Amino acid sequence: MTRALVLFAHPCAESFSAALHARVVETLTGRGWEVDDCDLNAEGFSPVLTAEERRGYHDTGANTAPVQAHVDRLRAAQALVLVFPVWNFGFPAILKGYFDRVFLPGVSFRLEDGFVRPNLTHVRRLAAVTTYGGTRLRAVMAGDPPRRVVTRAVWHVCRPERMRYLALYDMNRATADRRAAFLARVGVEMERL
Repeated sequence: MTRALVLFAHPCAESFSAALHARVVETLTGRGWEVDDCDLNAEGFSPVLTAEERRGYHDTGANTAPVQAHVDRLRAAQALVLVFPVWNFGFPAILKGYFDRVFLPGVSFRLEDGFVRPNLTHVRRLAAVTTYGGTRLRAVMAGDPPRRVVTRAVWHVCRPERMRYLALYDMNRATADRRAAFLARVGVEMERL
């Protein structure tokens, strides 16, 4: 049985992101996967990296203590699925803070002679499900930081066998039909993940 950690980052239960999150969890559970559903906002995750945490960042013996429960959940995952909206061409602060506080040396990567080496190689499947207010062209012109972080940085520390980056662009003008089609696509892609 595959164990998936689903990280959800949106504060509003009535949002389209919440509908995407529900589809992801429903589909993976329907496949018989064990789903650890982590709603960062509902769980009250603090995205703020404190001065003390930053000072101890490279102490792999102690750096996990403030976020040990989240580290344990990440270490137990065989699949990682991120569900979030893109705001201001970036991640919601709570998800960015998760990366800052949980993707630590000794957890998501190892530093060897100054080089980053993958340390989440037990994560064999990686996916991101997201929406952008603007068009794909606007995202590309801004460098599309969320796509780059997921498909390069997160990919690098996992080295998954399968990866999907599913994005609905131009959400500000998306019709009900376009949203429904994307929701259906997410279900199909989660069946294939």
